[in-house]
This record gives sequence, structure tokens and C-alpha cells, in this order.
Amino acid sequence: MRSGPRGSSLPGVTVEIVTLAQRPDLAPLLDADFDGAWPPFMLWDPMGALYYGVAHETYPEFVFAAVDPAEPGRAVARGYAVPLRWTEDELPDGGWDRVIQRATLGRLTGSTPNLVSALEICVRPDRRGGGVSGLMLAAMRAAVARAGFGTLVAPVRPNGKAAVPDVPMTEYVARRGPDGLPADPWLRVHVRAGGVIERIAPRSMTVTGTLADWRRWTGLPFDTSGPVRVPGALTPVLVDVDHDHAAYVEPNVWVRHRL
Repeated sequence: MRSGPRGSSLPGVTVEIVTLAQRPDLAPLLDADFDGAWPPFMLWDPMGALYYGVAHETYPEFVFAAVDPAEPGRAVARGYAVPLRWTEDELPDGGWDRVIQRATLGRLTGSTPNLVSALEICVRPDRRGGGVSGLMLAAMRAAVARAGFGTLVAPVRPNGKAAVPDVPMTEYVARRGPDGLPADPWLRVHVRAGGVIERIAPRSMTVTGTLADWRRWTGLPFDTSGPVRVPGALTPVLVDVDHDHAAYVEPNVWVRHRL
């Protein structure tokens, strides 16, 4: 994509959505005002550094900033995606982690991407619930299409799943509202935009650490072996006190957008 949607709006919502290829000066805003947007433990997925460490410089056409003219100097939302080559029949069990790994290897070996994967759409906490996430997804879809790709995939993190961490993801995804759309709010946004739910990515993101790490990340005692429910986690964290170790394996949901 060389030009992106501008002045996107819903009733009561007006934002300008651009890429860093268009507005590299907005890069600093993507790190500001988003503290607390994700549970702290999620920032310790080791695969994330492979992408976020180079995204602004390497993939500026797939890094998005939403700004509100009424709030100069602040970003309302940010979005990240990555091109990669994926020719296997099924999207990977490894979800978010696997996409970053494959994209990084492809960049280093010079393979030609054939699709784009979304990695993050994050709305500033005080601006959530106003329809901005749908505008960001629409902007991402348009950017991917304008870049010449026919497919956008997304290892979606259903944002309502954290309220029911003991429910299997397959059961959660099957829940529907009265209109037949997914009950989960973020999955609903994707399906309304034309996305099709394909499968579960059972180990999309993996975060491991010592018990001291997990205490620091969560403020919880982590003094008993077994599953521990952590605020913001989609499944329980598995704790092994004898080995001073805890692991979180997060399932996501693969959604495919044909453009």
C-alpha cells in the first residue's frame, strides 16, 4: 500500500488512520499512552522482540497509527501486521509465535511473501468501546489489498475469553449471539468485516519464567503447584513450585480475510 484510509469515521468517531510509511513522524506515539493495554506478562513472549524490534523500519507500510484531530500529539490506536510466505494447507498451531518466526526467516532468506498476518490492533484504553477497532481492521484490510495481497490472516486473541479461562477455546468460539455471530466481541468485529473463522491455534503464544518472574509480572504469590488464574490470561498459568517454573500457553483463533 502506498496510501491509506483517511478520515475514517463512525457516528461520533472520527480518526485518521495512516501507516508509518506515510507518516514516520508518528512512530514515537505508538509507544506512548498504551501502558496497561496488555497484561504485563504478555510482553515477555520471546518471539515478540523478533518483530517489534524491527517493525517500524522494516515493515512501515504495515504499521498503523490512528490519530484524532481533536487530540494532537496522541495516538488513539495502533496496528501491526507482517508479510510472510505460507504455503501449507493449514494455518499453524503455533499461531502468533509461528507467524513471527516464519516472517523473520523469510526476510533473512529472501522468500517472497504471499499473504499478510495481523499481529496487533490495540486501542488506547480510554478510547475503547467506540468502534475504533473496526476502523483499524478495515484500514489494515485495505492496506493489505493495496499492497497486492489477496489474503489477510489473523491469530485473533478473543478479548472476552479472559473472563472464562477454564472454558476450552473450542467451546468458547462456538458460542453465538442471537444474531448468529460469535459471542466474543473481537471475533464479531472480524466476522462482520468478512473474516472466516478457520481453526484454533492451540499454542499461539508461550510465556515461561521463574516464579519470581511471574510474581513480578502479576503481583500474585505463585506459591502452589498447579493451574493459576491470572488476570488477563485466556487460560490458567501452569505452575511447578518444585522446579521454580511457570508456563502460559495461549490459544488464539485463526481468522482468514479474503480481499
